[in-house]
Amino acid sequence: MTTVARTRSSAELIGAEEPVLAHNYHPLPVVVARAEGAWVEDVEGRRYLDMLAGYSALNFGHRHPALIEAAHRQLDRLTLTSRAFHNDRLAGFAERLAALTGLDMVLPMNTGAEAVESAVKVARKWAYDVKGVPDGRATIVVAADNFHGRTTTIVSFSTDETARAGFGPFTPGFRVVPYNDLAALEAAVDDTTAAVLIEPIQGEAGVNIPDDGYLAGVRDLTRRAGCLFVADEIQSGLGRTGHTLAVDHESVVPDVVLLGKALGGGIVPVSAVVARREVLGVLHPGEHGSTFGGNPLAAAVGTAVVELLETGEFQRRAAELGVVLRGGLQALVGKGVVGFRSRGLWAGVDVDPALGTGREVSERLMREGILVKDTHGSTIRLAPPLTVRGEELREALETLGKVLGQGG
Repeated sequence: MTTVARTRSSAELIGAEEPVLAHNYHPLPVVVARAEGAWVEDVEGRRYLDMLAGYSALNFGHRHPALIEAAHRQLDRLTLTSRAFHNDRLAGFAERLAALTGLDMVLPMNTGAEAVESAVKVARKWAYDVKGVPDGRATIVVAADNFHGRTTTIVSFSTDETARAGFGPFTPGFRVVPYNDLAALEAAVDDTTAAVLIEPIQGEAGVNIPDDGYLAGVRDLTRRAGCLFVADEIQSGLGRTGHTLAVDHESVVPDVVLLGKALGGGIVPVSAVVARREVLGVLHPGEHGSTFGGNPLAAAVGTAVVELLETGEFQRRAAELGVVLRGGLQALVGKGVVGFRSRGLWAGVDVDPALGTGREVSERLMREGILVKDTHGSTIRLAPPLTVRGEELREALETLGKVLGQGG
């Protein structure tokens, strides 16, 4: 007699996770089973409009045909060699990614946090080998309210106590200054400074956008001080803000750009440190590495991502639909929204605390078929795939207005 396996419900699957998964996340109570484009479907068959896009990892939507095809083609040929050998996909990927960003060399890694950790090592090595900082004295200046990852080194310079508490002792060598404050930044930079590491837009903090001229000011200051400008574009890059990179809004070219999330097309983890040749050139064999970094599957998918961005289509979509997003949010100010910040298809929306926390608003939207995620307090993030249609975006904004109109 053949036994047909019963499909478990969302409640059963969520309950099954509790005994076995570490509680390092607090996901919304929805169990996704399938996805296509800007839509996901749970195990019961209910559809939701994805307005988070994997924190920008799904800039091109779920299962973009060109990316799925590139992955399938590569799966049939070669997936991993390690960097002990060359593979036939990596050089082409590196060349096209460097050209896309206007820089010279690429260090392929896997996750965003790995890219940040790699940049910290490279900046320190550059400070000792090129700038002449005494060994062990290099410092890196960062911004308060940053989010660069959660490894031990990275939380050492976080100001988020949830990420820090209980994980010390912390790595020295970092100075924290207020974000969007050029005077404070200049006061913190000295002869030991290897780099200034900032997010051009602070995503996790609520999509904090600096004043016009801030990024250009950082670029000017770092040049005058003889230190590196490292831009963490892991969330803000690859089309999200209406340009290839968020720094492009001020025509700024950093010394180092950190990429991740969308670089893997929502298929595999891919990250990269992209930099000027004289910066990444300080690395020599054996000083840094990654077994999976630059693997053929990652390089194939990453190349397909770059090809999509080379057309400029997704940057244009983000800019054009960003006008729709901004207009829809502006219409909600005073009607449950107390403020918002947006650039391209990315927004941090501050909800009236009397109407609930960001988590509570996210849960109400989920029940209406819209998926978003809170950041802190009563702030939610909106970051739909760049493939979202105008009518879908308007539907999400109308639903947000409806949810807020219902109150707590």
